[in-house]
Amino acid sequence: MENKNILLGVTGGIAAYKMASVASSLTKRGHEVHVVMTESAQKFISPVTFRAITGLPVETDLFSEPEKHEVKHISLADKTDIALIGPATANIIGKIANGIADDLLTTIITAITVPVIIAPAMNVNMFNNPIIQENLDYLSEKEYKILTPSEGMLACGYVGKGRLPEPDILVEYILKGLTKKDLKGKKVLVTAGPTREEIDPVRYLTNYSSGKMGYALAKRASARGAEVKLFSGPTSLDNPIEVKTEKIKSANELYEKVINQMNEFDIIIMAAAVADFTPESISDNKIKKNNEDYMDLRLIRTKDIIKEISKNKEDDQIVVGFAAESNDLIKNARKKLELKNLDMIVANDIKNKEIFGSDESEVIIITDEKQIDVSRSSKENIANQIFDLLN
Repeated sequence: MENKNILLGVTGGIAAYKMASVASSLTKRGHEVHVVMTESAQKFISPVTFRAITGLPVETDLFSEPEKHEVKHISLADKTDIALIGPATANIIGKIANGIADDLLTTIITAITVPVIIAPAMNVNMFNNPIIQENLDYLSEKEYKILTPSEGMLACGYVGKGRLPEPDILVEYILKGLTKKDLKGKKVLVTAGPTREEIDPVRYLTNYSSGKMGYALAKRASARGAEVKLFSGPTSLDNPIEVKTEKIKSANELYEKVINQMNEFDIIIMAAAVADFTPESISDNKIKKNNEDYMDLRLIRTKDIIKEISKNKEDDQIVVGFAAESNDLIKNARKKLELKNLDMIVANDIKNKEIFGSDESEVIIITDEKQIDVSRSSKENIANQIFDLLN
């Protein structure tokens, strides 16, 4: 994504401190972050903080002298590619909904023609007030993007819906809003993470998959406009925003879900690390130690999900597989591509311990006609390259 101009409107809520992390994350990605603060916001966090993070002036006053001859609120509105207001107080929500422009931030938002994201944060009773809800509904109808507050302990001591989402979630919404929607109209299924094959009530067989590649694929497909469903094995990752996510445990459970729903999708990407074997039987009780130095565990093959998909797919469906190999990477990947009738396979070397399980990867993308080496890069960047080739 090319560098963009992002406007952050910070208003007077206790969660204003979270916006410093948002500004930092976006700045590190190379974007220009223009922070506009209301008078109340400055009671909670200093403009100096944002200036140090972004390297740009922080605007607080509608009538302060601009550096060059320009109408400040118009010039800021014109250069903005996307705006986020957070924390959005009841006051700012009411002003925007009613067309009130009495300070710098509201005049900019009135003049802006690009997407505006509003992230409410307030006491749960304030948030549930019917007037606030009517204002939010009205703004949503006018194509403002309204985020749902998180639930939990609020600064006032109440527990409920009213927390500003965490910074990484806010950044994800901004980046999604900036992304070209070239997959709009497509339905994409992604599988991710490991499977767990039960041995007894407390033990199972699994693998080291983190699920990060599959989640990156789901995020980027959704950001590019696709309708996405994610089937995920057990991971520590948060569900991607605006992606229908269903959790699975075993290989058989994943098989049932994928095979029953595969015909609904245009693109199927099998990034999950599915167990090849599962215990022949599961003990109802915890298996106890005995006097033997070993235990026999009989394993049977799991169903080959991707082979079954390719055998039953429609002519216009695209199926993508992954090959995690420890030797003969390209040879084994090409063999899998052919035997399982895949449209694309993404191969990675699991012996590279420095990368395996991290936020980065190094892969080879293989189709019948192409072989593309992708050097070490973020998994989201790799996901984008995969969709560039599929699109």
